Amino acid sequence: MKNVFTQEAPEAIGPYSQGIIVNNLFYSSGQIPLKPDGTMVGEGIEEQTHQVFANVKAVLEAAGSSLEDVVKTTVFIKDMNQFGSINEVYGEYFSEHKPARSCVEVARLPKDALVEMEVIALVR
Repeated sequence: MKNVFTQEAPEAIGPYSQGIIVNNLFYSSGQIPLKPDGTMVGEGIEEQTHQVFANVKAVLEAAGSSLEDVVKTTVFIKDMNQFGSINEVYGEYFSEHKPARSCVEVARLPKDALVEMEVIALVR
């Protein structure tokens, strides 16, 4: 196992790593819309979703992977009524390559974020 860390994404806010590589697979921790300095991005769902993708891309790069290598995403959202807006932003990052995905509404996310995402990706 290899822990993954980058300063291009926010540090873990608890006793966990940004991600782990096992047998050429990268498993990310959930990424919320924090900037690398730990401050929350604005209140809009689109802006928060873009920041989540910036964080996901950063940890993927640190792992030697990319969005093109993602095989599975799990998206946690605070309000299923915002699914359409989240899905639009999601489609900007996964347009040609479409990994498997789960999306669930949750009661609350860390730091009262509106969206969180974790990925599983190949490491080449």
